Amino acid sequence: MSAVLSAVENKLFSLPLPVRLILPDGQTLGVPGADVCLTIKDRATLASLAAGQVGVLGEDYVEGKFDVDGSMRDLMRLAAAILPGSPIDAARIGRLTELIRRLVSVWRHSIERDARQIQFHYDLSDDFYALWLDPRRVYSCAYFRSPDMSVAQAQEAKLDHICRKLRLSPGERFLDVGAGWGGLLLWAAEQYGVDATGITLSKNQHAYVNRLIQEKGLSGRVRMELLDYRKLDESQPYDKVASIGMFEHVGRALLESYFSKLRRLVRPGGLVLNHGITAGGVDNTELGAGMGEFIEKYIFPGGELTHISHVLERMTEGGLEDVDIENLRPHYARTLWAWSDALEARLPEARQILKGPEGERSLRAYRMYLAGCAMGFEHGWLGLHQVLAQPRTHGRHDELDLPSDLSYPWRRDYMYGHR
Repeated sequence: MSAVLSAVENKLFSLPLPVRLILPDGQTLGVPGADVCLTIKDRATLASLAAGQVGVLGEDYVEGKFDVDGSMRDLMRLAAAILPGSPIDAARIGRLTELIRRLVSVWRHSIERDARQIQFHYDLSDDFYALWLDPRRVYSCAYFRSPDMSVAQAQEAKLDHICRKLRLSPGERFLDVGAGWGGLLLWAAEQYGVDATGITLSKNQHAYVNRLIQEKGLSGRVRMELLDYRKLDESQPYDKVASIGMFEHVGRALLESYFSKLRRLVRPGGLVLNHGITAGGVDNTELGAGMGEFIEKYIFPGGELTHISHVLERMTEGGLEDVDIENLRPHYARTLWAWSDALEARLPEARQILKGPEGERSLRAYRMYLAGCAMGFEHGWLGLHQVLAQPRTHGRHDELDLPSDLSYPWRRDYMYGHR
């Protein structure tokens, strides 16, 4: 027996649940009738299994080098158990590497490249996303106000949570940067009476939301544009601005200019809410053990992680003052598991939508991505922060009196009280 096979066999005895392996030659290892069975088709997969390179194993699964019989939740328990260490520590980089990554970050986030990268992910198939998202197709972290909430209820709670934080009022001009399938845009317009503008780089999302606007009779005060945030008109600043699940696509090197743009888009005293995935470690821009490379290759090309401390630095340099910070990490773990479970329950329908070999690769990638990200949030390797901010003030002394040009009060009662 080879050293790799011996290492794999030894590892099987230390796992948190029984596993069975079927090797390419038909030999079996592990426990008969185990909860999880892996049918290995390529012996190179065994080396990644022995080394705990779970991202590489994810690639092998997408490429059909092994099959899984068992639940994705159990599979992720195994993935966490075989890691050689923290994927945060494994992704730490030195100063020279950081400089190189900064230069690459600037290069990879041109307007043209960002459009291609967004369309790669979000234009996969509206029907596919509809299988496992809530009816509003809110593709970001939900907010579970109570343990018994469904993901659909928790998404509505999240939309309302954002609107409360922004203190939206009828007639205000509201901008949603990266508006997705329009969940927040339409909620803010219908529930809070704002004049709402959304932008996206996804052609599918743009067409879908404009159909909804017409169907709901909102064309007079709601609009969705196919536009890069860098091209937004600054001549008429908005009262309130939200950016939900978008800044992960901006690029770490461009965050200061991104926040500076948001500052110029909001009136003096207005509010900006930035909601997005953050790194669990201070120094890493992705997860180690091959997980970052998997996400880059199959799911979010161009995505970059940033620790909340760096986000706040760049936000300050961009001219915004943080006034409220909330970490929703546990909420995103639960959201992702809900999405993963929903997809697993509808795999035959997913295969009817994503047809052919390329469709099967995409489906396998999303199965790993949803469950793997749920695991990442559970373990604290990833965070999700909502940061409420306002343009920085200079020498004011009357903020507590809530003047007409300043929206943020010095307490949270308005945010958590019942409507």
